[in-house]
Amino acid sequence: MKIPNIVLMSALVSCGLLSGCRDDNNTVVTIEFMHSSVEQERQAVISQLIERFEKENPLIRIKQVPVEEDAYNTKVITLARTGALPEVIEVSHDYAKVMDKEQLLDRDAIAKTVKTVNENTFYDGILRVVRTEDGKAWTGVPVSAWLSGVWYHKDVLAAAGIQEPHTWAELLKASQTLTDPTKKHYGIALPTAESVMTEQAFSQFALSGGANVFDANGAVDLDTPEMTKALTFYRALAATTMPGSNDVMEIKDAFMNGSAPMAIYSTYILPAVYKEGTPANLGFVVPTEKSSAVYGMVTSLTITNGQTEDETKAAQTFVAWMEQAQNAADWVMMSPGAALPVNKRVVDTATWKNNEVIQAFGQLPYELIAQFPNVQVFGAVGDKNFTRMGDVTGSGIISSMVHDVTVGNKDLTSTLSGSQKRLADLISQR
Repeated sequence: MKIPNIVLMSALVSCGLLSGCRDDNNTVVTIEFMHSSVEQERQAVISQLIERFEKENPLIRIKQVPVEEDAYNTKVITLARTGALPEVIEVSHDYAKVMDKEQLLDRDAIAKTVKTVNENTFYDGILRVVRTEDGKAWTGVPVSAWLSGVWYHKDVLAAAGIQEPHTWAELLKASQTLTDPTKKHYGIALPTAESVMTEQAFSQFALSGGANVFDANGAVDLDTPEMTKALTFYRALAATTMPGSNDVMEIKDAFMNGSAPMAIYSTYILPAVYKEGTPANLGFVVPTEKSSAVYGMVTSLTITNGQTEDETKAAQTFVAWMEQAQNAADWVMMSPGAALPVNKRVVDTATWKNNEVIQAFGQLPYELIAQFPNVQVFGAVGDKNFTRMGDVTGSGIISSMVHDVTVGNKDLTSTLSGSQKRLADLISQR
């Protein structure tokens, strides 16, 4: 289903973003803020943020529009068709690409807000992830992120005499050493299902080995020696994981119950480890081939097209306000440890420094933040961030390819060439 384009209704006028926007009649402007925090405790935090904002900006009202993640796409499509998109929407960098492709984002308003906040406010590597395909704009103003890599139980590796694995070869050897299927012990909990998680996990190895989905000109570039090497490695690593199609729950359960002392998972594993009372035993590493490649998902607050001038000004004011240190900290700490700050000022707040989860993990949260420059994603080649990658992920072709050569035991060469053809056909139709 294709979302219809929305034409920009009016040019932006300069506005003091941090002091509030008002028209000549001092009338109140109401804007909507769509987000995925449907949980009651999260909505309470957002309500407090909005209350503070409205107190500081009395001529702007914010109406929350909480939407379940699974219903996000349908909701955006429906609202776009009726010309009723919320002025501010919380988006992942992947979904923001889709919205930008359909001309649903106000690039000018987003750029002005980024510059108001100051590009140097964000950690290195973050704004690169939310660049538009032409490299001239951004798809949103980053507010948080999560990362993925290899997590491990320090005590298990130490007992086996295994050092932290820093290369593909070291990771595979460690996982093979720790695997004993007869005792239902597996070296690593690895995504193998036909799911987005599998694509994300595999992308880290592919990108680290110099493989990508597109070349610099945007042509599908899947069937390459580099991709063959990455897929061959992933298949070997999958031989040391649990049998069957493993996805989010299987991986988390295996790592938490100890049947797999290593796992590829996001930073959302941290709250579970904290709850178990073993934060000091958690290690994190990014095994490298040619370069370090960390999968990361950046969440932004984006500003939509088709709004009135006053609504756009109010949206800019709200998003810029959310990037103030304390406000950004309150947002991130709705998921302490799981969500990481992308705004450098957050780590200087008492809200961050005094949080019991952050304190329990010691230097680990800072080590994770230090990985931001290493974030690489499929579809980003040089300065280009191809929006068609959203179509690729949505098709499930890459995750099916990985599943077929691991769980399905299909021939790697023919599977790879077949996936190349399927992707090329998909892109040619768009």
